[in-house]
Amino acid sequence: MLTAHLTLDPAFRVAPVHRRTFGTFVEHLGRCVYTGIYEPTHPTADRDGFRQDVLYLTRQLGATSVRYPGGNFVSGYRWEDGTGPREQRPTRLDLAWHSTETNEFGLEEFMAWCRKAGVEPMMAVNLGTRGIESALDLLEYCNIDAGTHLSDLRVANGAKEPHAVRMWCLGNEMDGPWQIGHKSAREYGRLAAETGRAMRMLDPGLELVACGSSGSSMPTFGAWEATVLEETYDVVDFISCHAYYEEHDGDLASFLASAMDMDHFIDSVVATADSVGARLKSKKKINISFDEWNVWYLSRYQNAEPMTGWPVAPPLLEDHYHLADAVTLGGLLISLLRHSDRVTSACLAQLVNVIAPIMTEPGGRAWKQTTFHPFAQAAAYATGDVLRVETTSPVHETSRFGEVAALDAVATHDGEFTTVFAVNRSVDQPLTLTADLRSLGALRLEEVTTLSGPDPYARNSADTPDAVAPRANADARLTDGKLEITLPAVSWNVIRLARQ
Repeated sequence: MLTAHLTLDPAFRVAPVHRRTFGTFVEHLGRCVYTGIYEPTHPTADRDGFRQDVLYLTRQLGATSVRYPGGNFVSGYRWEDGTGPREQRPTRLDLAWHSTETNEFGLEEFMAWCRKAGVEPMMAVNLGTRGIESALDLLEYCNIDAGTHLSDLRVANGAKEPHAVRMWCLGNEMDGPWQIGHKSAREYGRLAAETGRAMRMLDPGLELVACGSSGSSMPTFGAWEATVLEETYDVVDFISCHAYYEEHDGDLASFLASAMDMDHFIDSVVATADSVGARLKSKKKINISFDEWNVWYLSRYQNAEPMTGWPVAPPLLEDHYHLADAVTLGGLLISLLRHSDRVTSACLAQLVNVIAPIMTEPGGRAWKQTTFHPFAQAAAYATGDVLRVETTSPVHETSRFGEVAALDAVATHDGEFTTVFAVNRSVDQPLTLTADLRSLGALRLEEVTTLSGPDPYARNSADTPDAVAPRANADARLTDGKLEITLPAVSWNVIRLARQ
């Protein structure tokens, strides 16, 4: 049996919990939109064609914002195609995912869906095949009340009130050779700066995100961020990070420690951004929008047979997640929360069917994947401030990261409730955790749950949607401000405490 210890003190505050940390992502990719959030013929569909079973699960997930419409898709997208009468909308070929886009679901449908889901829209503009003029047109259409050509067109299309989108991504993954309109860092930085300045002329209150690297393994990582920020530092508020993780060659120990890579990724981008700011003699701080992150078995997609034809909404990237995936995702959430002083927005990619916490059958059922649970619990229980967690933990050796602590944890505190989120990364040993909570005053155990099981590769399905789900952990004991609990191997754990 392993043993570990942590200490909490409300005086040691990292930053407020940012609600945008619990954002998600909807792209016109595979079945995310069609037969995902939108399916007019589904038994639960409302009059707008939105699947109400998916809306219900989205609310349960606790999603706060949704990035749209991509992703790689945005770099070839003409936003006007998704406006106006559906019967008049053009059908296009989507080069990013080798599919046919009917544009039956577009900008107006997305905004209506956001209102019903209770989420903030986060828009991306096309800086691949388009540029400044198109971004300004989209912004005018979305945010100007009325009295101009495009704002009046929005009103004529049925949206009397402006969409009031505050957060905008200036393109997507422009460092990637796979991206339509791929550019060098200098080319992209100049275009992003010019586009951002023009957008601020129209609406000064925007929050703008420049494209960072598509991953820390990119050959231009670091240099890309530095060059882009040299061009955009005074214009943007965020630099983006994207990261996906998967288990390779049965190396479960390294996979469970994926947050080690995310920690390093974030720290590296923060250091680069601050270095640019220092050279520019700027007091401004650039924050991080981690607007794509998840477990994704990318190697399966890369090794699949090429798409033939141009199908409409083909099944793509439909990973079926197991317990170890969910525990790893929990560790990634801990990393994001731990860095709340600089990561103030994040998007789990994606929401439905495509590497997603929610799965659907066309015309049929919707259910929660294993990864749904840590996200939903963090979104529900992470409130107030993130606290610095001082831990002592046994370590074990991994092939990718060297020595790794078995315990990974973060905590939040809002005066009434304190929540500890903890992962046991050991592949085969339970861990006894003791915690000194005396500085928090008199507490009682409100709720203690564990996501674990005998098979780290157990999955949920439409037939067994709750095979892997959080269960009450009766092992926890709280005495005189000292907590003791056993965390099973390969587990995500939530300890919720209330002030007496």
